[in-house]
Amino acid sequence: MIVTLLLLALLAVATATDLSRRKIYNRTTYSGMVAALLLGVLGDYPALTAEIGGWVFGPRDPVGLVGSIWGLLACGTLMLACYVFFSGTGGGDVKLLAMVGAFLGVYDGIEAVLWTFVLGACMGLIVLVWRVGPWQLVVRVFRQTMWTLKLGRWSPLSEEEHEQLQTPLHLAPNALLAVIIVRFHLIPIF
Repeated sequence: MIVTLLLLALLAVATATDLSRRKIYNRTTYSGMVAALLLGVLGDYPALTAEIGGWVFGPRDPVGLVGSIWGLLACGTLMLACYVFFSGTGGGDVKLLAMVGAFLGVYDGIEAVLWTFVLGACMGLIVLVWRVGPWQLVVRVFRQTMWTLKLGRWSPLSEEEHEQLQTPLHLAPNALLAVIIVRFHLIPIF
């Protein structure tokens, strides 16, 4: 439980800086990666764990050093691919979700990354509907679909339409919610 609280605290700090300054600082992500790896080493020694009143004190949460390294590599590589192929992903996002992988291991880490993407997409859609308006959005989608069917190709967007699609998204708050979903099993996945 202590490991989960540490991860949530680091994500809360990253969320605060991402929302206020649009930056995720290296001191947050790198210190989190080091802490996850150290706790992974301690996690290989279950004798250091104690349970008092239902709370687990000690490193029982971690996935072990090997699991922590694999989680860091898997989530970091996935996010590095997003950084290379999608312009909206920043280096801080890559390091943040690599840190999440180091804490959670491969499977829970990738699940958290996927939840981060799903929550980010939902937030992007909500912001788009808020900016454009639901009725206007339906009309524009219908018009674009009709032009595409009529012309046989995609009709280019106007400058105004293109600008409205440039929604700045913050991945840190979505990662925080994703880790809460994964660690507390709020939405069970088979």
